[in-house]
Amino acid sequence: MRIDNFFAELKRRNVYKVAITYAVVAWLLIQAASILLPTFEAPNWVMKVFVVLLAFGFVISVMISWAFEATPEGLKRTKDVSPEMSLPSWSAWKFAAFIISLALIAAGLLAFQFLRPVGTSRRDVGQIEEGRPGGASLPISQKSIAVLPLLNESGDPKDEYFSDGLSEELIAALAQIRELKVIGRSSSFRFKERKEESKTIGEKLGVATLLEGTVRKQGDRVRIVAELVNAADGIELWTRTFDRELKDVFAVQAEIAAAVAESLKVTLLGSDGQSTRSATKSTEAHNAYLQGHFHFQRRNLEDYRKAVGHYDEAIRLDPDYALAYAERSEAWTLIGDLTGEGKTAWPKARTDAEKAVAIAPTLAEAHAALGWVRFFTEWRFAEGLSELKRAKELAPANPTANDLLARVIVYLGRLDEAENQGRQAVELDPLASAPKNNLARILWYEGKLDEADAVARKAAELQPNSASSRRWQVLVAIQRGDKETALREAQSEPDESYRRFEIAVAQCARGDRKAADAALADLIAHGRGLDYQVAQVYAVRGEKEKAFEWLQIAFDNHDTGMLALLVDPLLRSLSDDPRYKNLLARMAFPATS
Repeated sequence: MRIDNFFAELKRRNVYKVAITYAVVAWLLIQAASILLPTFEAPNWVMKVFVVLLAFGFVISVMISWAFEATPEGLKRTKDVSPEMSLPSWSAWKFAAFIISLALIAAGLLAFQFLRPVGTSRRDVGQIEEGRPGGASLPISQKSIAVLPLLNESGDPKDEYFSDGLSEELIAALAQIRELKVIGRSSSFRFKERKEESKTIGEKLGVATLLEGTVRKQGDRVRIVAELVNAADGIELWTRTFDRELKDVFAVQAEIAAAVAESLKVTLLGSDGQSTRSATKSTEAHNAYLQGHFHFQRRNLEDYRKAVGHYDEAIRLDPDYALAYAERSEAWTLIGDLTGEGKTAWPKARTDAEKAVAIAPTLAEAHAALGWVRFFTEWRFAEGLSELKRAKELAPANPTANDLLARVIVYLGRLDEAENQGRQAVELDPLASAPKNNLARILWYEGKLDEADAVARKAAELQPNSASSRRWQVLVAIQRGDKETALREAQSEPDESYRRFEIAVAQCARGDRKAADAALADLIAHGRGLDYQVAQVYAVRGEKEKAFEWLQIAFDNHDTGMLALLVDPLLRSLSDDPRYKNLLARMAFPATS
């Protein structure tokens, strides 16, 4: 067939018109699908399959239009159809009008895609509610991961500490990969009894991948099954099974971290290619450490004491176990603060932190523990800040290092820097209560009352029974002049000591002198370790002499509340008094610049 006859035949058989019509209609369907499929939360592969089917359909329709022709009696092979049997073809202008109409519809859908608001999707709203930096939607980096708690399949609930411990050590190992965003333990462990789909978990945590699996511990052997999953569609990227002796569990952790790094195309464990996570060669010491860590994460005084006992055993078995020293230091710091026994507990915290740094100079947890001791208990602010910055340098994704850094920066009056650091801590552990509570505190200091209230309420929802979980809601309501809300929130405070303080300051704001006097007397009689809070109440009452009397008591008792002296809005009425300036000088905060 000659080429000019071939093109004439294409025209006679309406192949051109079928091809053009099909292409325009297909484009129209793709635009519609790109709007409708996300609305119904269809997986990404649905759109890909749809486009492939349309492309396949194009080939089939062109072949049919060449081989067959429409007649009043239905489709017949073209070679069997005479010209008079064919259906009349559209005129050129009708065909053009049809194509233009479809094109206009497609263009409208395309314009809708570009012009519709981008901040109102479910995921965007969730990110704003979670307090992600900037208060707006952020793209999820492909180099991001959450380690879901490994399931204990040993058949003994008492082995739960072991599977939890391995999960947390994997989080710590991956957190040292500088190019990788790793979600902290508090957020990941909220999915321990996993019911949500991978996509939902990924959106809540702001990650592209999930690491999950199982642990079976039998005698001196362990089987670990690890699986890397694409969060968006739940598709498995790889699975590894490790059958090893318990003494080889550290090597397994390193292998899993290496496999994740290779899969996500990130550089493993810093520039030198070695982990800064200090471990032990003693299986028994590691086991004791994991039991201590299990209790430490329960975050109450009784479990802190139990944790110390297990850390003691780990250190007895391995005197050079740096991580056990670092966590025992944290436990002693908290025990001293919660019991008012800082004079006996805090020197132990200092000794442990210094020992941890001496053993493992590149262990982030060791520098974080020492920085917190220096700043929080010894009031050696410049040294503490330096140690905490070093901890963040060693492990940029470590949520504890980021959170502690935010806590200390705000005390130095560097509010903008503290807010940025606080938001980073929240992003690394978006479902953890403590970083959110700290961010609420910073926002309250800054006078950003609406956001402080919203973040504080989210923190209380995440951990409703934590101490001081209503404090910032109470203080925000007082500054707004909403006195009844302040009292209602104060009465909901789960911690007895802080509840006394919050009720005292709320009653004072309400102006009920009799109720305010009774609440303050109750705080003074029973609020052990809350000398600074008593001073705050007196400042709100306008009783300057009493306020300074209690500030002096707080200073003499080394009350950690004094760390807020520079930035506390409740003490604003005292700021022009020479006694206030004298106290600031004695605290010796570093110059803000």
